[in-house]
Amino acid sequence: MKYITTIAGKEYAVEVIDEKHVNINGKVLEVDFESVSGQPVFSLIIDGKSYEGYVYPDEENWQVLLHGQLYQASVEDERERRLRAAAGGGASDDGEFHMKAPMPGMVVAIPITEGELVQKGQVLLILESMKMQNELKSPKDGTIHRIRVKAGDKVEQKQALLSVV
Repeated sequence: MKYITTIAGKEYAVEVIDEKHVNINGKVLEVDFESVSGQPVFSLIIDGKSYEGYVYPDEENWQVLLHGQLYQASVEDERERRLRAAAGGGASDDGEFHMKAPMPGMVVAIPITEGELVQKGQVLLILESMKMQNELKSPKDGTIHRIRVKAGDKVEQKQALLSVV
């Protein structure tokens, strides 16, 4: 599977060849990537050099802390990119936004109701995953159109949760 990863405005073509090899922008690297004790801490060995990083999902991207530097990384596979391009890009301020689960987990709380006016940055849903509670926030001002889950529901990654218009 090929992925497009964007960090600080620069795109990287990433292809996972097998468990131990990845191709990044045409360069094949030998890698060992392991979670440490089931936490968002990862041990990464690239061509014999060791790194430790922290990886946290946010609403749409990933936050990666490596060598004291925090990076925002967006990752999409080729299919997602084609679909987004065909749809004319991401969520706009005047269109409907469908919030999807960034990871599998359990819905802990939904502090909003259908028909409620919300502001950009307002918490819409709290999702627990890997013993961490993640606040999913509105990417825009709008009205809650439809809530598709309830507190206590288990959800899969990319499952539709709610929509804002």
